[in-house]
Amino acid sequence: MNDLLNLPDGVLCTLVGPPGSGKSTFAARYPDSWRVCLDVYRRLATDSEADQSATPVAAEIQNLLLDARLSRGLNVLVDATNVFAHVRAGLLARARYWQRPAVAVLFDVPLATVEAQNAGRDRVVPLHIVREHHQLLPDADQLHGEGFAAVHAISELLATPGALRLGTRH
Repeated sequence: MNDLLNLPDGVLCTLVGPPGSGKSTFAARYPDSWRVCLDVYRRLATDSEADQSATPVAAEIQNLLLDARLSRGLNVLVDATNVFAHVRAGLLARARYWQRPAVAVLFDVPLATVEAQNAGRDRVVPLHIVREHHQLLPDADQLHGEGFAAVHAISELLATPGALRLGTRH
């Protein structure tokens, strides 16, 4: 594993970006045990990652796993859009409760790139949702203001030669 973020032990790492921005591809760079993903839990509950009616159950599963890992000082990576401030506030509250550091990875990918990557996925998210989530994307200053100790922007990470290949599918 190549941890280009140099994540501290026991960290809550929150991925923030619209569907198709490369979050899951990025998450695949880290151990599976670190990853919590609402899409996976929706699929386990309903056989469909797209079934939004399962989101409350998926969020309960995610919260149980967050608490289990954070209470043990284990790293956790939240692979979801996390574009809504109230969702990030809940994640930050859990990190504070368990006295763990929280960092964000901001997928500040241009809309045209996001739309193209979304179109090439197995499960294409409706375009209006992709665009809405892209508009809701916070900036690094906002994420710092919310309480994230560090914010890593994908645009900056992409400037590192050979660091990431977001277009690669796993």
